[in-house]
Amino acid sequence: MVSFIVTAVSGFASVLFSKSSISAEPGIKSPSSFYDIKLSDIDDEQIQLDQFKGKKVIIVNVASRCGYTSQYKKLQELYEKHSNKLEIIAVPCNDFGYQEPGSANQIKDFCKLNYGVTFSIASKQKIKSSPQSYLYDWLSDPKLNGWNDQLPSWNFCKYVISEKGELMHFFRSSVDPLSKEFLNIL
Repeated sequence: MVSFIVTAVSGFASVLFSKSSISAEPGIKSPSSFYDIKLSDIDDEQIQLDQFKGKKVIIVNVASRCGYTSQYKKLQELYEKHSNKLEIIAVPCNDFGYQEPGSANQIKDFCKLNYGVTFSIASKQKIKSSPQSYLYDWLSDPKLNGWNDQLPSWNFCKYVISEKGELMHFFRSSVDPLSKEFLNIL
């Protein structure tokens, strides 16, 4: 219970006191390739990230019992409008307030039944607890991605990868995926 309260308070504080987004400086190159990351989908099948070359990729840590869960609807709308030029990968995580306790099948059914999700859903990952996902190692280590050191502070933080596999933007949970601020990067 104490760890839940600490996680909730720190997440709330970071939402209140942190910049809503940060972006890479022009010309920043990743020392290691996003496309080489090994990532499994919710059915434990390998997601070949290099299939998304030429598209932007949005990585979103998600949870089904979060105040931001309704963003699934907006992410699906974004995907339906722009799937020709972007891919969304939802990454379930139970590290923030224990708000994603479900099994793979429960998560998949929840997303499909409640929000009609057709974009990719990865297997559940650990972001703050051990062992941390290599995907989030890459997203938060400047030695790997070229500039960013920010891990998600709560559920529904968004990372945007360019068409060339470079990390370009990080958006906090409070940034609506249909907001002008977010849509400007497309």
